[in-house]
Amino acid sequence: MARHHHDVEQGEPERERRFSRVSAGGYDGLEEYKALDKYITNYRDSRAAAVDGANSRQNDAADTGKGKRWWSFWRSGTSSNANSSDSGVVPDEWLNADPRQGISASDVESRRKRYGANELTTEKENMFLKFLSYFTGPILYVMELAVLLAAGLRDWVDFGVIIGILMLNAIVGWYQEKQAADVVASLKGDIAMKATVVRDGQEQNILAREIVPGDIIVIEEGSTIPADARLICDYDSPEDFALYQKLKEDDKFTDDSDPDDEKKGDDKGDDMDDKENDDHMDDGPQHLGISLVAADQSAITGESLAVDKYMGDVVYYTTGCKRGKAYAVCLTSAKHSFVGRTASLVQGAKDQGHFKAIMNSIGTALLVIVVFWILVAWIGGFFHHLKIATPEDSSVSLLHYALILLIVGVPVGLPVVTTTTLAVGAAYLAKQKAIVQKLTAIESLAGVDVLCSDKTGTLTANQLSIREPYVAEGQDVNWMMAVAALASSHNLKSLDPIDKVTILTMKRYPKAREILQQGWKTEKFTPFDPVSKRITTVCHMGGNKYVCAKGAPKAILNLTNCDKETSDLFKNKATEFARRGFRSLGVAYQVNDGEWILLGLLSMFDPPREDTAQTIVEAQQLGVPVKMLTGDAIAIAKETCKMLALGTKVYNSQKLIHGGLSGTTQHDLVERADGFAEVFPEHKYQVVEMLQQRGHLTAMTGDGVNDAPSLKKADCGIAVEGASEAAQAAADIVFLAPGLSTIVLAIKTARQIFQRMKAYIQYRIALCLHLEIYLVTSMLIINETIRVELIVFIALFADLATVAVAYDNAHSEARPVEWQLPKIWIISVVLGILLALGTWVIRGTMYLPNGGVIQNFGSIQEILFLEVSLTENWLIFVTRGGKTWPSWQLVGAILGVDAIATIFCLFGWLSGEPIIDVPFDHAKQRGDGWTDIVTVVVIWGYSIGVTIVVAIVYFLLNRITWLDNLGRKNRSHKDPAIENMIAALSKLAIEHGTDKHGVERYVLATRAAEEEDDD
Repeated sequence: MARHHHDVEQGEPERERRFSRVSAGGYDGLEEYKALDKYITNYRDSRAAAVDGANSRQNDAADTGKGKRWWSFWRSGTSSNANSSDSGVVPDEWLNADPRQGISASDVESRRKRYGANELTTEKENMFLKFLSYFTGPILYVMELAVLLAAGLRDWVDFGVIIGILMLNAIVGWYQEKQAADVVASLKGDIAMKATVVRDGQEQNILAREIVPGDIIVIEEGSTIPADARLICDYDSPEDFALYQKLKEDDKFTDDSDPDDEKKGDDKGDDMDDKENDDHMDDGPQHLGISLVAADQSAITGESLAVDKYMGDVVYYTTGCKRGKAYAVCLTSAKHSFVGRTASLVQGAKDQGHFKAIMNSIGTALLVIVVFWILVAWIGGFFHHLKIATPEDSSVSLLHYALILLIVGVPVGLPVVTTTTLAVGAAYLAKQKAIVQKLTAIESLAGVDVLCSDKTGTLTANQLSIREPYVAEGQDVNWMMAVAALASSHNLKSLDPIDKVTILTMKRYPKAREILQQGWKTEKFTPFDPVSKRITTVCHMGGNKYVCAKGAPKAILNLTNCDKETSDLFKNKATEFARRGFRSLGVAYQVNDGEWILLGLLSMFDPPREDTAQTIVEAQQLGVPVKMLTGDAIAIAKETCKMLALGTKVYNSQKLIHGGLSGTTQHDLVERADGFAEVFPEHKYQVVEMLQQRGHLTAMTGDGVNDAPSLKKADCGIAVEGASEAAQAAADIVFLAPGLSTIVLAIKTARQIFQRMKAYIQYRIALCLHLEIYLVTSMLIINETIRVELIVFIALFADLATVAVAYDNAHSEARPVEWQLPKIWIISVVLGILLALGTWVIRGTMYLPNGGVIQNFGSIQEILFLEVSLTENWLIFVTRGGKTWPSWQLVGAILGVDAIATIFCLFGWLSGEPIIDVPFDHAKQRGDGWTDIVTVVVIWGYSIGVTIVVAIVYFLLNRITWLDNLGRKNRSHKDPAIENMIAALSKLAIEHGTDKHGVERYVLATRAAEEEDDD
């Protein structure tokens, strides 16, 4: 649903205010109805003006990147002068600025230096500490132990190369993640909260992060409150500042640091009689006159209705203003606001997520395996009478064995490559207008198998248009359109979509516009509320008092006393509109407190997006069925589902909550349904919860403050285009482009990113097992190993080649993806064994009388080094799958290291002394370790053959059905016993009472029916 949208069929609360205001650029100072007429004449669709606003959006985006100087890497946070120990208490004299004058520019700088920026974003990471973090973790600690071991053995080549590997991984990981983060941060400027403040006597529109304590803020309906602030006075009555100051000096205002205190006070007052209540109110804050604004605090208190706020009351950061326009003074920065203090409670308890747990489990398993192989190698070494560390110039010693196995068995690049792949993927998604707020959300999105989507703005175009209205017999269509416009908000700065289309439709009715130009004066405007389900305006013209109403057809019909024939015709027309997918609004008026007169119905239609039907089919092909959740009436919801081929199993939310269903039956309904109509945010939360209980990974779209809980609850919360700041803060991914196609594109991209990580992990585990199996068996059988100097270069080449994995082309799976660790391990073990056998074959040929693979001359060490390097590097082409061509970056990186490995082999670099072993082999070796070019070509050909065999086995393994499904979770897990038990418990309540002996007892009892309804 689009932001600020209200649903008159369902009863979603909307804004209330004393009279409709005119407030927008170009209309200030004009009389209300003249401004309204000018707005109708001059209105241009925002899409037509998109080019005009491009530069300002770029400036906003660039602004988010401003911070400390590039060279100040040791600083953290947005302000170098912010004091982390500052309690956030603002000096009282800072809070006394006149609302007409505000504070000065010089005050702004000094206050920002003390309190930092007004934002809740995580403190900017210290770049130097971030770099050091790439040297931490179990896998990296083991590699650092290898550095110390190499230094102890005085193997300085190994020492330098291992440090080089660690530095390479840290630099590449740090740089790529920083680049990706910069892309995301630059786009976040598009969703930055804005605010209006008064400074140096002028109103200024600024980013909310630039507000400082003591700033005078203009709070108005439809906006998000940008800071904890105390209300001063009505926007149109700045002279009331003197009264505000007097009440403040008399200490008549409370702290109101906790919004829940307001509810407690209200509840307490409700339970008192009038006299007691008066006494109670005397002790509390002074509520003078009418409320200045009404604030939607549902996200922080759970209160569904807007809370009236009076002079001196505190309004809270990120809550929404539903009615009114007032001046307020900022009390503190976002960090020290009520929401900020709550957020700080969970700081430090960082959610590592499922992805981190998977990486840790793989890393731990590989460490256990390498320790096992070291023990086996040492046991064999004892039988071969090997020394612990001597001879120094040989790799055949116990500590050298340990060093070699640590280097080959620990995948030092695993954490960096996987994190980098996620970061690069996040940057790509950002370019597709999807801002990833935490990297692990990509993994969640790749596994999503149910998408719960809003209708308005996501499935439909959010472009309401009024079709031909129904006019009651004897009434004039122009008068009806004029009354409908009178019963609309006139706040041109934040018009509701329904009010906006009602007003702009006046272009088609020139006579209706003439009626509006006849000198109307608004006395009182009452926006939509869920009780009356209508909007009313009390206005005057020509000495007569008019009350104009617009709202749900049933609510408008109940106002009037029309005859049965007119009433039946009206009802039938409303039903017909609903059946055709139109939303209908009744219109009526009253003159001088006389009888209400029914004028007719406005029919509104929000057409589906052109690409929605095709996108839904595409989503279903990806294994992600779409469930539509809408606040519209069920007839409209069903008609929309028909248009989109979504299915017609759409149910009223009342059936979900109060339909007599519970336990397993209720869960079955949610799973089977194609959608729910007339839903409130709490219904969304319940739908998500039930789907998750059945084992589904669920994505949920939302836009309003009230959607925040369900967005948090979902496995992947998606804030759609135009969502409120509160919804964006709660979501894992924020979309800047409208429509369902963007979401489906993001799911595909997430699966491609997941495929890259999965391919790399399979590749890396197989590499570790390959060399562990070959080297340990070689140590045991022929008391031989590949020299440690060459081993470190094998590890370096493996990391160099796979840095480009993050940029590889990957395919998108046709069903939701999972890690399937048992399958990964089985396939990796098989591949590792095959590679080890391949290496043993080439080593075994050198025992043949003709020298085997060696054609003229060669070094056993260099031949093994080249064969291992080639087969291991090419393995990534196998594990990545053959559904897409590899990227040029990946091919280039691998060919580059292959060329270097070939040069090593040709010129015998680091080959050491020729191996003379028992049993004697017939290899023709040179003292300088060189290998002839013909032998190198044979090794290349042999390695290609090994890779082909490995690829065939990999393909066949993936064709085995049981193995392909191994490790997959049941996405529709049904547990009737648990579900029914939870449903039964939900109907119980704890009662406190006193038994006949006067003893207080707490007992379980069935919850009263009315109490259940309240829930």
